[in-house]
Amino acid sequence: MKNVLVTGGCGFIGSNFVKLLVNNNEVFPVVLDKLTYAGNLNNLDHIDKNEYIFSEGDICDKALIDSLFKKYKFIAVFHFAAESHVDRSIDGPEEFITSNIVGTYNLLEVSRRYIREIKQDFKFVHVSTDEVYGDLEDGAFFKETTPYNPSSPYSASKASSDHLVRAWGKTFGLPILITNCSNNYGPFQFPEKLIPLMIINCLNNKPLPVYGDGKNVRDWLYVMDHCIAIYKVYKNGKIQDTYNIGGNNEIKNIDIVNIICETLDELKPLKNKTYKNLITYVKDRPGHDLRYAIDSTKIKEKLGWTPLESFESGIRKTINWYIDNETWWREIQEKKYAQNRLGESV
Repeated sequence: MKNVLVTGGCGFIGSNFVKLLVNNNEVFPVVLDKLTYAGNLNNLDHIDKNEYIFSEGDICDKALIDSLFKKYKFIAVFHFAAESHVDRSIDGPEEFITSNIVGTYNLLEVSRRYIREIKQDFKFVHVSTDEVYGDLEDGAFFKETTPYNPSSPYSASKASSDHLVRAWGKTFGLPILITNCSNNYGPFQFPEKLIPLMIINCLNNKPLPVYGDGKNVRDWLYVMDHCIAIYKVYKNGKIQDTYNIGGNNEIKNIDIVNIICETLDELKPLKNKTYKNLITYVKDRPGHDLRYAIDSTKIKEKLGWTPLESFESGIRKTINWYIDNETWWREIQEKKYAQNRLGESV
């Protein structure tokens, strides 16, 4: 089989994507991950170790990337590696600039030199976010042509990386594809994000912190649906094109929390009370965009992709996964994440 590079393959979306590649059995994944706080080699434990190769390293290490390209002769790069949490980007923007911009530049440059020398079929698939588009008015939707208007250091760094990828495609002829997705949820998501944080806090009988009035709206996409979409883009997407990937599930944050509480009231009930009693409103995040919503018409019409999971089915699967995998998230709590509030410094 042909080898592909999966950067950030021990992270949330990346590890789910590696699982998809192994199940599809069409290409062989070489996983590169720095194993920062959110990268977890245990995320690949459910995959046969003979079905992938793991290399610990940083996408900012150009010599390492170059050596991997020379050794494995990649036919594609799936670029997931990124610092991704908005709150952390407010407290410490430098890591986001370094990883998301400089790291992407290194991958692009090594890829450009590689295809010039090897002259074989190759694709660079860059996985990005709808947050690059900024805030959205009611009734509107992000399209692939929506101007970028990032609000946070995180989204600005991802917008910068998108521009670099697009420029390397136009200027140097690098065969690139870009995806911009809505909020993901599902197995192996690091507990700092909204859905796993609320599930785990419920299971620990701890307060459920809701930013502001809880009326910020996001479009929610089950992670494996996202992975399937990315693979369709890789297989059949038009080179130099961008594809928006959304779940068509616009939901207010407070409604997400209520759904989680109601589902856990059913699956793991408390004695004589509801998990909703744990909801606590806290000071809002600086620069908190009110609404994101993606128009996925292009990928549906051009590539035939639609999400398989409704939010109702996906959130139930997700909650059950966190119930059944308590060892996984408790180890993260003990070693990597004290659940302190981030993103308040301005």
